[in-house]
Amino acid sequence: MKLLRAGEFYEANVVIVGGDITGKMIVPIIEQDDGTYRVNFLGEDKILKNEDEVKTVQQFIKDGGNYPYLTNEEEMRELAANKSLVEKLFSKLMIERLQEWFKKAEEKLNKDIKLFITPGNDDSFDIDPVFDKFNLVVNPEGKVVEIDSYHEMISTGYSNITPWRCPRDVPEEQLAKKIEDMISQIKDIKNAIFNFHCPPFDSGLDTAPKLDEGFKPITGADGFKMIPVGSTAIREAIEKHQPLLSLHGHIHESRGTRLIGRTLCINPGSEYGEGILRGAIINLEKDRVKGYMLTSG
Repeated sequence: MKLLRAGEFYEANVVIVGGDITGKMIVPIIEQDDGTYRVNFLGEDKILKNEDEVKTVQQFIKDGGNYPYLTNEEEMRELAANKSLVEKLFSKLMIERLQEWFKKAEEKLNKDIKLFITPGNDDSFDIDPVFDKFNLVVNPEGKVVEIDSYHEMISTGYSNITPWRCPRDVPEEQLAKKIEDMISQIKDIKNAIFNFHCPPFDSGLDTAPKLDEGFKPITGADGFKMIPVGSTAIREAIEKHQPLLSLHGHIHESRGTRLIGRTLCINPGSEYGEGILRGAIINLEKDRVKGYMLTSG
């Protein structure tokens, strides 16, 4: 909801969301025999005594980027015994949330503001058809789109392989081919924008904790051991083609800006779980970035 007002608030002509747009977890709220509800969230068990308490917790779960689900003990046993039922439920809840969100976008967004939203590497392919039902919300994945009279943009939510083997994780060679196929369709590369979910490798915009085999961060005397985890294919594309601007996300804790040659690279970071909208305002003119500022709202 903050994003839908951000375009007007910052007087932007274009709003771009660079991926990771779906929730990561279903949180069951389980009806009990006595009419109360039981929920475990953030490691804490709670008993909800009435409908108002249920609604409050549902909103809290939604605000944290997850999916509350009202259920009962019998259905929980069925879900626990059948993984495919869980996957179907997860897909259903993701699609319903996006439809709800996109509908609000179409109702509330200033019609003069372009809104581009790219699914990220975490996001299931199940959500892609949702975009086809809406006019103002555009998925620019794999396309060349015109931002204005001078600037074309190419986009991808695909990433190099991560430890979690996410839906849109691909080998670097495949990612490089996707990028080069899009670049071949750009008319003016020096004024182009790369909107790539994954940051370039070893850019300072891709620094994350190193994980052990159990996906837990490795620590030392000076805290977490941090390593670059971005894409070499994306780095090579930026170094070779030198677009005007390159936009990234993916590594939420690596907020910042870097120059790679003449290309300004930006990762605004993310703190969605805390209710904070991280972003960047970028003012473009022909042949240059006039100015930019990282924002937090």
